[in-house]
Amino acid sequence: MTAQVRHQTPPRVIIRQVIGKILLYALMIFLTIITLGPFLMMISASLQNMTYLTFPFDFIPKEIFLNNYVILFGQTLMGRWTFNSVVITVGTTGLQLITCSMAGYAFARGNFPGRDILFWIFMGTLMLPETITVVPLFILLAKLGWVNTYTGLILPHATTVFGVFLLRQYFLTIPRDYDDAVLMDGGSRWHIFWHVMLPLSKPALATLATLTFLGTWNAFMYPLVMTTSGDMRPLTVGLATMVVQRGQAGMQMAGAVVVFLPTFIFFMIMQRYVVQGISLTGLKG
Repeated sequence: MTAQVRHQTPPRVIIRQVIGKILLYALMIFLTIITLGPFLMMISASLQNMTYLTFPFDFIPKEIFLNNYVILFGQTLMGRWTFNSVVITVGTTGLQLITCSMAGYAFARGNFPGRDILFWIFMGTLMLPETITVVPLFILLAKLGWVNTYTGLILPHATTVFGVFLLRQYFLTIPRDYDDAVLMDGGSRWHIFWHVMLPLSKPALATLATLTFLGTWNAFMYPLVMTTSGDMRPLTVGLATMVVQRGQAGMQMAGAVVVFLPTFIFFMIMQRYVVQGISLTGLKG
């Protein structure tokens, strides 16, 4: 009986725990509202007939106005811009998965002179801001005749330092016993890469695919510089030009919804792979 009394939690401790949980949940709800508020406002405005955003804002539309989307796809190049974004994003993501996985495998399993020095020089380029490469890259693409083409929008981003680093770190976590087993069975380095490393690296590949998809889909400055005609612009650049040319806030918000929804859906599908890939990658050197 004495032992049971001794282990009972004092009422004031229970009260503190309850108050702490209430404050924690209140804070989480508050942060959720702040985070989701702009997106809910965007979706609500896209369903209202308005020329300008006014405050106080009606989050619940009095009347659903779908004509914003009809005008958006009927009187602008929204369909073409969407197609361009899909082509650029899918092409860039696919190429990065191929090139980064091969380079990451070379740095993780390769045995060639200067491997580590070359890798860290390669990593050092991360300190260079992307903005300083835009002008030289534009001049190079102009001489090649790739400005305002899918090639010029996709090929310069066919690989990234971050992608190589991510996959290299993940490959280092895979035991070399798998390599030895394949080599003992008469397999080659290509068999190790294709049949062992890639299947075991699905979380890291999914992470790279997700980050590349989101970054490419939402890119603005690079496609703005590299496109000179409306029919080659992706969604982000096309929407920016539409905002300048037209003043309907409802239609602009409808365009923002079209840009936002694919990335939101894609991330919701891939988020568990992203968390798993990042948590398992580690920093093994």
